[in-house]
Amino acid sequence: MIECRSILCVRETPMKAIADISIIPLGVGLSLSSYVAACEQVFTEHGLEPQLHANGTNIEGDWDEVMAALKACHERLHEMGAPRIATNLRLGTRVDREPSMDAKLSSVKEKLEP
Repeated sequence: MIECRSILCVRETPMKAIADISIIPLGVGLSLSSYVAACEQVFTEHGLEPQLHANGTNIEGDWDEVMAALKACHERLHEMGAPRIATNLRLGTRVDREPSMDAKLSSVKEKLEP
């Protein structure tokens, strides 16, 4: 539920988000797998359950937790020597029900069944 007073709105519960993240360290050569692994570890350390795919990672959780993990991933990659990092982020939120990556996948798979 959201309570608004004038132009200030406050959520009673944390907003949930599903993020599709592609983090590209620049200036580190052609092999990026060690950087991908480092970010996967950061996401796990932040209590998230990353789902790696061929072009990035999906994560879900409270908005603030997702953003904090993304920031920590950038910090880790800079610590590893990446001078620049470009991130592509696709982010979804819902207020009508709690979003879930599993529910989204299940919904599509049900429609594919004969």
